[in-house]
Amino acid sequence: MKQFVAAILGCALLVGGLLGAEKSPEYLNSWPQWRGPMANGVAPAGNPPVEWSETRNIAWKVALPGKGHSTPIIWGNQIFIQAAVETEKAAAAAPGNAAPEQRIMRMPVNRASKVHRFVLLSLDRQSGKVLWERTVREGRPEEGTHEFGSWASASPVTDGENLYAFFGSRGLYCFDLKGKLLWERDFGKMSIKMEFGEGSSPALYKDKVIVTWDHEGPSFITVLDKKTGKELWKVDREEKTSWASPFVVETGGKAQVVTSATQRIRSYDPETGQLIWQCGGMTANVIPMPVESNGIVYLMSGFRGNALLAIRLAEARGDITDSAAIVWKTSSDTPYTPSPLLYQDRLYFLKANNGILSCLEARDGKPNYSNQRLEGIANIFTSPVAADNRIYIVGQNGTMYVVRTGPAFEVLSKNSLEDNFIASPAIVGKQLFLRGYKNLYCVELK
Repeated sequence: MKQFVAAILGCALLVGGLLGAEKSPEYLNSWPQWRGPMANGVAPAGNPPVEWSETRNIAWKVALPGKGHSTPIIWGNQIFIQAAVETEKAAAAAPGNAAPEQRIMRMPVNRASKVHRFVLLSLDRQSGKVLWERTVREGRPEEGTHEFGSWASASPVTDGENLYAFFGSRGLYCFDLKGKLLWERDFGKMSIKMEFGEGSSPALYKDKVIVTWDHEGPSFITVLDKKTGKELWKVDREEKTSWASPFVVETGGKAQVVTSATQRIRSYDPETGQLIWQCGGMTANVIPMPVESNGIVYLMSGFRGNALLAIRLAEARGDITDSAAIVWKTSSDTPYTPSPLLYQDRLYFLKANNGILSCLEARDGKPNYSNQRLEGIANIFTSPVAADNRIYIVGQNGTMYVVRTGPAFEVLSKNSLEDNFIASPAIVGKQLFLRGYKNLYCVELK
């Protein structure tokens, strides 16, 4: 394991929050953003249990206030969580922003009738005890959410010095790790397609915070100075609602911010906002975050169709639609909500929001297996994570699987907890953190 971590530290091509600087062992042994230290769903030094239940291998379980589907972020001995907490204060109703297709499809929508507190919590990693809690804003959410959604679905991100908590229409907040507010920014209010709710998380690159703002109004991408919150640049985007978080990748000594969305996939220079390349190819309602390996970035979507593109960054300039920069592609079995997992040069992903797993070779798209069903699991909105040659897959109904990595499909365990889960898991060391509707679980071998 130490050799594996050392090899990662020596890589010339890095992804995630500390691009441009060597990733420290502390960074690799943390979960600093919602897709982990390498932004691909992998905990390189992780080794959590294979089996657990309400009475087995639970180090602690604590009730959480309010509701939120953001992934727990871990640095050192601190866990950071965002939540929207309903108060007893009544608030006047405001009109929703449902589009005509919303009424036709009769999709269930959650609405708020009371004032909510939008909070950031720090918990002790070893006990689950709340170290501090900060309310960043109070108010009644004007927009609705999907029946499975929340008003705190974006995940925070940290560089180990400060924490950046994004609440979408309620702003971006920078705290130090002791809970002191350093600065805040208000970007206005989003109008989300079909009132599905907000969910894109910010990214860090060197001294920059990157935010995408794709909705039914004027869309944009912006980069802020992470020390002050000052806007460094802002570029308008011809986009409708998408939920994919910005993905930062460095190749050939230069960084790019890759954004996956409904109209176009685009890559920007994080220093200037200049468009580097773009192409079409995704379906509507893009949610999965891109992943990267060996200079190839992989983008997926799966609403009303299927799309997977593998793009070689060294060849991507200008409009690359149908060009040689697209190494391979496929149009089957791709995820709607869950992001893909990239581990040991293999792509693992779920079909739509279902417990149906596929594994492809990242270099050429050759399938190792596809349509492997995980029985009893329902409505997967979480993204799979991996550690120590194992994949952890969490269903909304509390059914969870551990699958061995590799070219052959092999289930190692099927587990269950008495809660519902939409927040993606986090792994640090021997601990697996699972955020349910009601509780936060720390799974550890006992």
